[in-house]
Amino acid sequence: IGVLWEAGRVSLDDRLDAHLADTVGYPLGGVTVHNLLTHTAGVPLRSQLRALYGADPDAVRRGVLQEAAHRPAGEAVEYTDRAALILGYLIEEISGQPLGAFARSAVWDSLRMRATGFGPMPAFATSRCAPTERDDTTGEHLRGVAHDFSARLLGGVCGIAGAFATAEDLGSFATHLLAPSNGARFGAKWVSESLRIHTGDLVPARGLFWHPAPGTEPADDIWVHYGFTGTGLWISPKHDRWATLLTNKLYYTRDREPIAEVRNAFRALVFADGAVA
Repeated sequence: IGVLWEAGRVSLDDRLDAHLADTVGYPLGGVTVHNLLTHTAGVPLRSQLRALYGADPDAVRRGVLQEAAHRPAGEAVEYTDRAALILGYLIEEISGQPLGAFARSAVWDSLRMRATGFGPMPAFATSRCAPTERDDTTGEHLRGVAHDFSARLLGGVCGIAGAFATAEDLGSFATHLLAPSNGARFGAKWVSESLRIHTGDLVPARGLFWHPAPGTEPADDIWVHYGFTGTGLWISPKHDRWATLLTNKLYYTRDREPIAEVRNAFRALVFADGAVA
């Protein structure tokens, strides 16, 4: 989205029905890009794609874009993975490219993130992928394929999940956020816009797909984006520091408490005054 925004091809205030014809006349049509990026869109809180729309990708897309609202847009901050799914559809519509191809050409290649890509991963790379939950159909742990049910249903590529990366590649991405390079297609303007509170007095506070790290205040300027499988990426322009933690919380259990404790302890150590960068 940042690439398209900096190129002037989309505005945060754009309604979806200005770009996605399938939303015209439906509740989602009046939702803005800003609503989706701040989780204030009021869309349903769970995807449940197969149960609601079946397995055909076109039927899923149409069903998601024409679904009834959960609540009025702008009324509350409520995380939903549908926001990222819809933004993926928007990117494809505006760019005219499949999401994976656009991510590759617009972001990953320009930042030399050569090991990053959407799954399923090729055999030679699978050994580098952390196994997640056991797949009931095969009896084996998922490895090198998207853990997220929706992403797997859609072939491994969607706005919600499905991308694999290394710590080195994420370092290239995070370094760019702190000191944008000239060769990339998004830069300081988008980073600055993303890493500020956009939700006013609503709680929890949100930037644009980033939020203040738990245990910190907005003034601390420590932002985080988590992945469901246990990943986390922290960025702080104020501290001129980034950190990534590529853990695996799903191999044994979905219990959130242990990983929350690990993440908070990790963040506190990395961003403590006097910590070595």
